[in-house]
Amino acid sequence: MRQKNKVENKKKQWKILVINPGSTSTKVSLFSDETLVFERSLFHDAPELLKYPHVNGQIPFRTNVILEMLQEEGVSPEEIDAFVGRGGSAYSQPGGVTVIDDRLYRDTVDAVGGSEHPAKLGVMLAHDFALRFQKKAFTLDPTNVDEYQDLARLTGIKGLYRVSHSHVLNQKAVAAYHAAKHGKKYEDCNFIVAHIDGGITVSAHEKGRMIDGNMGADGEGAFTPTRIGSVPVLQLLDYIEAHSVDEVRLKCARSGGFVSLFGTADSDAIHAMKEAGDPKASLVWNTMIYQIAKMIGEMGAVLSGDVEAILLTGGLMRFDDIREGIEKRCGFIAPVFVYPGEMEQEALAMPVLKVLRGEAEARLYSGKPVWDGFPGMDL
Repeated sequence: MRQKNKVENKKKQWKILVINPGSTSTKVSLFSDETLVFERSLFHDAPELLKYPHVNGQIPFRTNVILEMLQEEGVSPEEIDAFVGRGGSAYSQPGGVTVIDDRLYRDTVDAVGGSEHPAKLGVMLAHDFALRFQKKAFTLDPTNVDEYQDLARLTGIKGLYRVSHSHVLNQKAVAAYHAAKHGKKYEDCNFIVAHIDGGITVSAHEKGRMIDGNMGADGEGAFTPTRIGSVPVLQLLDYIEAHSVDEVRLKCARSGGFVSLFGTADSDAIHAMKEAGDPKASLVWNTMIYQIAKMIGEMGAVLSGDVEAILLTGGLMRFDDIREGIEKRCGFIAPVFVYPGEMEQEALAMPVLKVLRGEAEARLYSGKPVWDGFPGMDL
């Protein structure tokens, strides 16, 4: 019977809806087997999303966005076989396809992994749609995939550790694509990969593992259109005394960066101001590039200078001056390659298609973190 089902699964034409919420957008793609039927992305300016005090509160808004897209494309949700959502915020996980079950859904809602990245909404939305229409739901390579080396974990505070919160999905997809394009395997290469968009993360990829990187939504690294980046701790404590912890949490991932400095996350508008010679916009924009370059330099040190390529990806790579600024400061480390936009939609859909066809298996969420301290050490 199992063999018969596998044959039938391979013959069936599978429709997969990919749901990819970002800090400033909702991106939706429909695949029929390997064929992309449609892909749509709707930009949301930060003030629109900040109407919702907590990121979970965006679910009705994003649900309506998706349903409207489907209606405009003439697609009924009942036709879809599986909903695939970008994920994050649950306990750290290994890479690969994971079934979205009630436990993963609850831990994502509760953000037990400690990060309130908007990517978590992908799991929540896929789960909701799957329940409503009695279909399957999966996630893949969420923001909290943890492959860190031990040297990347410790801080100077006992019991406080750095954890992996990054644009894992796109970074790994771009790295694998670049390696294949040059006749190599991702698992044999060392890369520095920078995802540069509403959020910015830079990671060191060593032989197929992301061994270190910045915690982009947690207040680490370069500031971005929506995030504060690294801020001196004592100055931040003074700021909290005059404001609140909740306000700073919001600024870490949703209302920092351009939003704090200009009142908008609209990168096109800020860049246009910079190009027109506005001194404030020029300083802010160039400082962001400068800070990204510093992060890339850090990852070069992590890899001991053994870097085959620096890969730049994400929506902001539509601006050539970002590439130029990074090449100027980091070109000595390794050649720089640009992959504008992202490869997340297909990277989410194709592994799930293999699962639906019976060619691969999806794992179940364990409900516990991949890494949980240093055994036998009082750290």
